[in-house]
Amino acid sequence: MKTKSTSQSAFTVRLLVASVFCAASVVITLLAFGTFSAQAQLKPQVIMQSTDPLVPVGFDCSRISELGIDKQENLRAGAIMIACGEAQGGTPSASSALFEAIESALAPLAYGATDVDLVTGAETSPNITQSETFTTVNPENANQIVVAYNDSRGRNVSPINISGASVSTDGGTTFTRVTLPSGQGPFSNTVGDPVILFNGPTDTWYTVWLDGACGGQGLGGYKSTTPWVATSWTHYNCVHSNSQDDRESGWANNNPSSIFYGRMYVSWNDFNRGGGLFVRFSTDNGTTWANERQLTTGTPFIRNVQITGDQTNGDVYIAGMDEGGGGFPHNNINHLYRSTDGGNTWTHTYNGPSFAGPGVGASGYFACMFTGGTAGVFWRHEGWGEPAAFNGVVSLVYAQHGAGADAGDVYYIRSIDKGVTFSAPLKLNTDATTRPQWQPNISVSDAGTLLATWYDGRESASCTYGSTGVPCYRMWSRKSNDNGATWQPDMQFSDVVSPLPAQPDPGIQATYAGDYDYGSAVLVKHATSWVDGRVAIAGSSQQDAFTDRELVSQSPTPTPTATVAPSATPTATATATATATSTPTVTPTATATATATPTQCVVPNFIGVQIRRATQTWVAAGFNSNNITTIGNPGQKITSQSLPAGSFGNCGTTMITVRH
Repeated sequence: MKTKSTSQSAFTVRLLVASVFCAASVVITLLAFGTFSAQAQLKPQVIMQSTDPLVPVGFDCSRISELGIDKQENLRAGAIMIACGEAQGGTPSASSALFEAIESALAPLAYGATDVDLVTGAETSPNITQSETFTTVNPENANQIVVAYNDSRGRNVSPINISGASVSTDGGTTFTRVTLPSGQGPFSNTVGDPVILFNGPTDTWYTVWLDGACGGQGLGGYKSTTPWVATSWTHYNCVHSNSQDDRESGWANNNPSSIFYGRMYVSWNDFNRGGGLFVRFSTDNGTTWANERQLTTGTPFIRNVQITGDQTNGDVYIAGMDEGGGGFPHNNINHLYRSTDGGNTWTHTYNGPSFAGPGVGASGYFACMFTGGTAGVFWRHEGWGEPAAFNGVVSLVYAQHGAGADAGDVYYIRSIDKGVTFSAPLKLNTDATTRPQWQPNISVSDAGTLLATWYDGRESASCTYGSTGVPCYRMWSRKSNDNGATWQPDMQFSDVVSPLPAQPDPGIQATYAGDYDYGSAVLVKHATSWVDGRVAIAGSSQQDAFTDRELVSQSPTPTPTATVAPSATPTATATATATATSTPTVTPTATATATATPTQCVVPNFIGVQIRRATQTWVAAGFNSNNITTIGNPGQKITSQSLPAGSFGNCGTTMITVRH
C-alpha cells in the first residue's frame, strides 16, 4: 500500500535541483522509449487471449481504424490500442526520490479559495490515476458540490470500475471520495467519461458513464439523493445501449419557471454509426431516455465537445469540433448546434473558421501538448473547450496553436444572437511567453458572471514528465462580470505550480491526462476541477483530481478588457431535424455591471427551492442565518421572495422573506 506524500502547508518553497538529475531522467526515459519501440514491432492481429475485461477475446486489431477506436477518447478504446500494440500503457516517472521534497512556490492568490485534493484515502500503485473531471453545484443548495472523474483504482477489479466521485457538503471547503466498504467506488461496471447532473424536480443526482450494463459500452450510470453516502447509489435505466459510444456530455434544466424544467440531455459520438453526433433527452426526470436526435453523420467527423444550456430560456447548445483528420499539425473548426424546443429539433447555427490545433507532436490520431513519457509525447489534446449560455448570449472557449514554438493559447468567442454569429476571438491569456495554455473550461452563473479556467505553463521554463522537482503549470482564470462583454485580468486560480504528472497505470494509455474538465456555476459561485501533479507517490508526480471555487461576489479590481466585436461568420444551416431561424446580428457594446464589495453578498434565487432548504441557500450565499423568514410548509416550493435574485446586500444585516 502506497500513501501520498505532500506538504500540508499552502505556502511551500520549491527548491532548484542540479541539471545532472534532469539529464539522468531524460536518459532513463529515452532508454524506456527505446525498449518499447523494439517491443511494439510484434503487434498481434487478433487478440487470442485476454484477462482484461476491457479487451475482448477475438478482437481483430486490423479493424481499429474501421471502428474508429483510434479516434475514441475512452479508457476501453485505450486498452484495446495497448493490447493491439498501437499504444503504450502508462509507466511511473524515473525521477529520483530526492525530488519528493521539492514543491512549487506559492504565488499570491487572485481567483479562487484554497485548492482541495478530491482523492482522499490511501492508494495502491499502479492504479492511482484520477483525472478528467465534471463538476456540478446543487442549484438548490450551494453547499453540495459533486465532482465526477475517471479513477483507475478499480482498473483490475471484477466487474471493472474506472469511475469515481467526490462530494462536498460544506460549500467546497472539504471533499470526500465516495467509497464502499470494499474500497471501491459505487459505480460498478463503468469505465469512466464522467458526467454528473442534478435533477431539480426529484432532488436526485445522476452520473452518466460509459456503462458495461448498457450494451458493453453504452451510456448509463447511477443515481442518488444523498450522494455522500456510497451505498445510496443505484443503477438506473440506460440512456443508450451500444458497444461503441464515446465522449458523452450532459446538461440539466433546473429552472422551475421553464416549460422544460427537469429535462436532462446527454450528447455523444456513436462509432457504431460512423462516429456521428447524437443527443438524447429525458422528459420524465431520468426514468426513460427514448428521445434521440442525430446531429451529424460522421462525415466529416465532428467531435462532441460539450453540451450546455441557457437556464433563462431553456435553449440547449452542443459544441462540436472538426479535428481535420487528427495528427499533428492539423487544423480545427468549431461548430455549434442549438435547440429551442427542448431537444426536439436542432439547428446547425455556426460553422467557424479554420485554425491551427494546439500541440507539439502526435501519438496516433491525437495531438499532444508535451514531449516525454514512454510514448515520446504526452497529454493528448485537440483544442477542446466548453460552451456556456445565459440570457441568449453564448460563450465558447477553446485552445489553438500559438505563434512559432508556442504550443497553445486559449481563446474566447461570444455570440449575442443565440449562436448564429460570434465575435472575433479574444485571447484570454495575456502572457508574452511561448509557454503553453490549453484545455480550457467556462461556466456562467445565474448572475451573468463568467469564469474561464485553463492549464497554463507561463510560470515555468520547462516541464519534465513525472518529475516532482520541475514545476510545469498552474490553473489560471479570467472572469467577466457582464456575461462576456468585458473581462477582468487573467490571474492565478490554483495555489501552486504543479509538476507535469506521470501516468503510471499500465492499463491506461500512456498519453492520457484527462480529456476535459467541465466547470459549472450557480447564482453564488463558480466551481471547476482539474488534474494536478503536486502529490507524489513512490517519488513520482502522478495524476490527482483537484478542485476549487470562485464566489460570484469576488472580483479583482484592475481595468477590464472589452470583447472584440463580431466578425463575419458563415450562414447558419439546418440539420436534418430542424429548420434554421433568421436572427439579426447585433454589435455588442462594453457595459459594466455592479460588483459586490467584500462586505456584500449576492441574493440567491429561491424560486422553486423547497422551504426546508431556504436557510441553507441563504447561508451558502454568505448571509446571516438569523436574517431569513420563511412562510410555508417545509416541503413546499418557494414562489416569491422579498429581494430580487442577483441583487446585492450586506452579508451580515440584509434580511429577506421567502414564501410559498
